[in-house]
Amino acid sequence: MLRFLIVAVVLYSFSAISQIEEVRRITKQLCAPEFHGRGYYAKGDSLAADYIVKEFAKLEVGGFKKLDVLQHYELKGVNTFPGNASVIQGSKELKPGIHFLLNPSSGGMRGQLKPYLISLETALNQKELGLAMGRYMESEEYNALLLDFANATADQKKEIAGLAQAIAAYHPVIEIVDSKFTWSVSRNQLAFPLIQIQDSIVKRNAEFTINIDAELIDSYTTQNIVTYIASKKKCAKTILFTAHYDHLGRMGTDTYFPGANDNASGTAMLLTMAKYFKEHPSDFNIMFVAFSGEEAGLVGSKYFTENPVLPLKKIRFLINLDIMGSGEEGITAVNATLFEKEFELLQSINTEMDLLAKVKKRGPAANSDHYWFTEKGVPAFFIYTMGPNKNYHDVFDKYSELSFMEYHDITTLLVTFVERLRKTN
Repeated sequence: MLRFLIVAVVLYSFSAISQIEEVRRITKQLCAPEFHGRGYYAKGDSLAADYIVKEFAKLEVGGFKKLDVLQHYELKGVNTFPGNASVIQGSKELKPGIHFLLNPSSGGMRGQLKPYLISLETALNQKELGLAMGRYMESEEYNALLLDFANATADQKKEIAGLAQAIAAYHPVIEIVDSKFTWSVSRNQLAFPLIQIQDSIVKRNAEFTINIDAELIDSYTTQNIVTYIASKKKCAKTILFTAHYDHLGRMGTDTYFPGANDNASGTAMLLTMAKYFKEHPSDFNIMFVAFSGEEAGLVGSKYFTENPVLPLKKIRFLINLDIMGSGEEGITAVNATLFEKEFELLQSINTEMDLLAKVKKRGPAANSDHYWFTEKGVPAFFIYTMGPNKNYHDVFDKYSELSFMEYHDITTLLVTFVERLRKTN
């Protein structure tokens, strides 16, 4: 008996170590610079998609009922920065992603900027703002606006939200900020540059030399990846595991956003789930969908729900995996308040098996690809990890920052959840 237990422990440990090695390999590759941040610069999304399809093929996991693994669709409008993205303050070249950030809707421009300073107090006073804009327009000395919004309170930020973009429709804008940089993807483009610079580096009386190339792509072909494992016995219901594999791409040729936690880690877990259910077929059919277009506004998942490859009513439950690289502080389940029975099952498994520090309940939110499914009546959780790594939508979301501390426990929780879900029907 003791010998049996020792062998079981050794096999369990080997399996866990092997799983972590695989997820690290996949995550690291998806973060590689040759995938260009898995965005819409240099077909980074398609390069990543090709890699993911090959990883599914290694597992001998194919398409659904002879349908193509790739579900193509058109992304209508995406702003990109395919060339230069440099800002020089006086004689000092600023570091992209650290000292400055281009608004994702920013237009391009080359040349010298001498900005006119507008303080936070002026911006908050409509009359004073109008007078200041008039003085700027009448001046022959200035050719840009410098909006000093550092030290704004949360309420003040709400008041001036959108002001910088509104002005950048007509004039170049530099906005001074004192908060963490967070980038995104835009589907439209401003007429002029909109540049954010950190308060800690900016000189308010400086002139700037900018060289920014921006290209708005009117129509961009991208793709979801859809694979499938049939149940071990005939079953009408399907469990859907999803994760978005796209990220933010590049801001110029020299700066890219690796997107390790968001969401190379979730994509790697999607492949982990596929490997498990290939080796241990479920009583449910299992479908795996890797979405593109999530960072552009949940576009890929919206397209899927409007063009489903199987009737949505046949989906028993959807588990969306996003930000899977830590877990030291547990996980959060979005939609837990909508699907309380399933959430209680998730919590009871965690307690029984002593897996994670916490399984936190959260209500519905349109913050990842589960959203459109929920809107169509599909029961779903969006699950993400909690931990000390707070890098998000920035240049610091790197593979080296991921701990994968609770990766094995999370996968154990999810596969057990699926196995026991059939008993709740």
